[in-house]
Amino acid sequence: GEKPPAPTLFGRNYFNRYSAPETEDERAEILAEAAALKKSAVAYMHPEVGVCSEDATLFGRNYFERASAPDVESMEEAEERAKILAEAAALKQLASDYMHPEVGVKTTDPTLFGRNYFNRYSAPE
Repeated sequence: GEKPPAPTLFGRNYFNRYSAPETEDERAEILAEAAALKKSAVAYMHPEVGVCSEDATLFGRNYFERASAPDVESMEEAEERAKILAEAAALKQLASDYMHPEVGVKTTDPTLFGRNYFNRYSAPE
């Protein structure tokens, strides 16, 4: 059967004793912080959900569509812009692949192949 516990073993509950500090305010703060962390985690994991602002003093200025913006860009600027947009599209695809590993890798190149060295017949046991 079971042995009785040693008489030298004891524990004390520091939270339920009479001299314990009030913890209701701390509990409310902890729950509020946990809710804020959950909101941040959801916002981080789902960037496709837009940012909602409830403060009327927040605003942004579009420097590209303002009246004083230059209307015409040079050929070099257009080429640079195309490169930047291509890099941004590649980074977006890379981020999507990273965030969704269940999609898998697809290729159309017949010269690409892989070999599993662990499940081959000549692998050591």
